[in-house]
Amino acid sequence: MRHAARTYGTREFLRFPDTSLTFDAADARSDRLAAALTDLGVRPGDRVAIMLDNVPEWPLSWLAVLKAGAIAVPVNVRYQAADLAHVLDDSGAVLTLTTDDHAVINPGPCHDPGRLIRQAGDQPAKVTVKADDVANFQYTSGTTGFPKACMLTHDYWLRTAQIVAEQARLRDDDVMIIAQAYSYMDPQWLTVLCLTGGIPLVVLPRFSASGFWKSAGEHGATLTYVLGTMPLLLHKQPPHPRERHHRMRLVLCSGIPPELHRTFEARWGAPWRELYGSTESGPDLVAHIDADDTVGTGAMGVAPPGKEVRLDDNGEILVRGVPMMRGYWNHPEATAQAFRDGWYHTGDLGFRDDHGYLHHAGRLKDMVRRGGENISCAEVERVLAQHPAVLQAALVPVPDDLWGELPKAFLQLRPGHDPDARTAMDVIEHARDRLARFKLPAYVEFVESFTLTPSARIEKRHLLRPERDQRAAPAIPVGKEKS
Repeated sequence: MRHAARTYGTREFLRFPDTSLTFDAADARSDRLAAALTDLGVRPGDRVAIMLDNVPEWPLSWLAVLKAGAIAVPVNVRYQAADLAHVLDDSGAVLTLTTDDHAVINPGPCHDPGRLIRQAGDQPAKVTVKADDVANFQYTSGTTGFPKACMLTHDYWLRTAQIVAEQARLRDDDVMIIAQAYSYMDPQWLTVLCLTGGIPLVVLPRFSASGFWKSAGEHGATLTYVLGTMPLLLHKQPPHPRERHHRMRLVLCSGIPPELHRTFEARWGAPWRELYGSTESGPDLVAHIDADDTVGTGAMGVAPPGKEVRLDDNGEILVRGVPMMRGYWNHPEATAQAFRDGWYHTGDLGFRDDHGYLHHAGRLKDMVRRGGENISCAEVERVLAQHPAVLQAALVPVPDDLWGELPKAFLQLRPGHDPDARTAMDVIEHARDRLARFKLPAYVEFVESFTLTPSARIEKRHLLRPERDQRAAPAIPVGKEKS
């Protein structure tokens, strides 16, 4: 940040709907916030949660926390009591930077970062930060169990940004536009990318399929990154005569349907290139801007410099190199399991084609991938099982044309409760008060009992019988909340 302020000064850095910040202004404001955090007692190594919408204070808070030598804990604003409590308790956050509308469900000390910036002095925090210091506890549900915090260093963010900048062949006249929530990792590494390249980052309040290309044109955007359901939602919009009135020269994407790849490029007049990775390991495979031979094939590209990617005997994708998380906070056993034999085990299956490109071929993880969201099955099952009518619960993914997958809950009820729609909705309302909406089951099916493994775990493979539609009766639709 300091280097960018010295190098790019009054060039635009952050552009939000109602305001714009230059590089030097962002540096000064994050300095003031870092000083305020120090005055509040935040010390190097402390964890500070950030629970904000897509507003300028989000990246300013992130930068300020890191300038204070502390560790940022991004929190999804859609979290409810249960998932918020887990993140705050597990991370040991000393305070939360948030606004009044989100502070109502926060049990700990909360401070409005905008107010702190206005009240703080001009003396920046005097803290020395090293490249291998932890910058983030980035919570992910990408593996079995409850969300775990990936310990990501400053070096992790810098290397991630560098890899993508090289993939995109970043130019001085580029403008990046994003629509994802800042609590996810993508806007964070894109912020660093714009810092290193001296280009503006346009931050939309939220993703709008009907308004995205209009916004891209108005802001002169040349680069973007989309994932999950975003491409399909864009594709489902009726064609508009001005949807190609833009400067977009590259769309970075993850997991788009191969059969629609050429259609996307033809419709919007820009190349789409795959970027594969995870919170744990950053970018692992990239398809470069001139890799025309990947179009429509599902190929995810090749490993960037600093990374090695291979398949083990079971076809699982293994990764080693940099960037890479330091490990899972508070979970040494899970860290050891993830990094067996010196390789990070992604939990994804793949195959290599004749050109040497890797392709995705399913996964081994106990999770649901709902659009761009990873949902931990164990986390949702625990909340469902807390309902007085539920004896046991199992969450599984079912295919969906729009979201890719939706969560379906199988419930075994306690005696005296009726397996009907009323009970199903009562259980969902119970979960709605405790979990983010995207984690709520879209379907519920009641079972008399579960088949168990020798270790007394529910054997989920018996639940997903491929010979029938998992969305049809006796499944009860309980809503498809927007992701």
